[in-house]
Amino acid sequence: MSKFQQLGLEDIFVRAIADMGFETPTEVQEKTIPILLEKETDLVSLAQTGTGKTAAFGFPMLQKINVESRTTQGLILSPTRELCMQIATEMRNYGKYVNGLNVVAIYGGASITDQAKQIKKGAQIIVATPGRMKDMIGRGMIDISRIEYCVLDEADEMLNMGFYEDITDILSHSPEDKSTWLFSATMPKEVSAIAKKFMNDPVEITIGTRNTGTKNVSHEYYLVNARDRYQALKRLVDTNPDIFSLVFCRTKRDTQKVAELLIEDGYNAAALHGDLSQNQRDMVMKSFRSRQIQMLVATDVAARGIDVEDITHVINYQLPDELEVYTHRSGRTGRAGKTGISMVIVSKSEERKIRAIEKSIQKKFTKKDIPGGMEICEIQLFHLANKVKNTDVNHEIDMYLPRINEVLQDFTKEELIKKVFSVEFTRFYNYYRKAKDLNIAAGSGGSDKIYTENSVRYFVNIGRKDDLEWMDLKDLVRELTDLGKDDVFHVDTMDTFSFFNTDEKYMEKVLAALKGIEFNGRMVDIEISKDRGRKGGRGSRKGGDRGRGRNGRDRKFNKGNRKFDKGGDFKFSGKNRRRSSGTNERKVAIVGRRRSSGSNESKGTGGRRRRRS
Repeated sequence: MSKFQQLGLEDIFVRAIADMGFETPTEVQEKTIPILLEKETDLVSLAQTGTGKTAAFGFPMLQKINVESRTTQGLILSPTRELCMQIATEMRNYGKYVNGLNVVAIYGGASITDQAKQIKKGAQIIVATPGRMKDMIGRGMIDISRIEYCVLDEADEMLNMGFYEDITDILSHSPEDKSTWLFSATMPKEVSAIAKKFMNDPVEITIGTRNTGTKNVSHEYYLVNARDRYQALKRLVDTNPDIFSLVFCRTKRDTQKVAELLIEDGYNAAALHGDLSQNQRDMVMKSFRSRQIQMLVATDVAARGIDVEDITHVINYQLPDELEVYTHRSGRTGRAGKTGISMVIVSKSEERKIRAIEKSIQKKFTKKDIPGGMEICEIQLFHLANKVKNTDVNHEIDMYLPRINEVLQDFTKEELIKKVFSVEFTRFYNYYRKAKDLNIAAGSGGSDKIYTENSVRYFVNIGRKDDLEWMDLKDLVRELTDLGKDDVFHVDTMDTFSFFNTDEKYMEKVLAALKGIEFNGRMVDIEISKDRGRKGGRGSRKGGDRGRGRNGRDRKFNKGNRKFDKGGDFKFSGKNRRRSSGTNERKVAIVGRRRSSGSNESKGTGGRRRRRS
């Protein structure tokens, strides 16, 4: 008797499991399946993404429904289109030997009419995203008044995405005596609220400890100046030549920008965020799954429901605002018994967040240094050597060997090895030979202090409530002043105001450039900040009204003078300077664009092969 039979599964499902190559149930399957098969009960299961939760609820649902009835008996809600389609496919595979089974996936971005037709044919199980499901219920296209089982999969992710009202509305159309099975990686208060409202004395199963990270993932952090974040990312990638990774940013704008910079520097990268059309998203995911894309730069919302095997690294280019989100990010790697690495790039002001995350996931981070240039050259050199060693010989080359030998006959073996490997080594050596040390010593002020002898700290009265992120502010200052990318630094955006630094020599230029501009309908006021450090509330200013000018007088601005509309045009006395908008029209690859070459590392290694889909 197989281990799955011992859990109580019937032979037709054990056969399907054998076909898929599963031999041993995971912990969540071992604990969940017997309970759901033995009795009608509500259940809350806390387990990390990638631990086999779909099989844990899928097999019991399939075994308990009446396949001879065409009535909808099971509903599975999932946060994203990708996960919805994936669950539906797995459910069909689980029930491949069940005659008459009809599992229908309901999600946005596809024809609602076609989906309604599939439902009318009789669907015992519906897998749906909350938005499309609510829409179809409202139109009378779906009847869930007789369902017996409801699964809320990745419940915390659905609630983080703002689906609370949709879920409560959907469940209000279902019978009260149904069994509700809730699966979640974490248990925030919103998930607890759903459980209390729609579940009756649920059985709770916890795999590991609440909110802990997966045991197969190691956690590392790298301490750098904020302005060196992108250079740190490139070095981490170059140190891991076979990397296959998800890179997380907080905003759509940062996601797009980082992806563009990586592509411009020759890496196989792409962006995944909410401004992509469904067709664009599908193309990106197809390329990522086939490994034509080495790095997928994504927002947390866009990455929800992504289930791609063998991701080696998760790189937190920016830490998330919510601690629970880090658990989701790191859970994308280290799956199916394999190991993975979660890397975090942090500035000095963010280091305290590492301690908070450690408490949340109950794991320690290892502080590591960003590798130096020569270390990267050595890694790349021996990676090439091993690649040559392990390459299968294509014997079609045999016919060309006499001519090749003739061309190279004057060189010794040692000379040939030097020439072959210099092709790759020289490229990295020329790029990294003058590379600076990006690391900051932990616990020291280092170079991360806000106000230095030769820099000026500025205050502006716009912030996140004006839809301004730190990269927006940095771009705005650079566009208005024509300063280089490293000339604007220590950029901090708060809710209603922000700070940034430049060298003292640019002070008059900066003050003149930002005087009288309008950002998203709000007139910008710029002042020299008295704040010389982060301690004691870096956002506070003593003396003076934030709505007043540097001399305390109200300033009046000519609205027709200058304007900056986020994602639109910069307008200067009738001249327009166009910038990318960050929307669907924005190109991922930049053609003919040049960045500042103030340092060796601003140019990219330039020689990485790009693979196209």
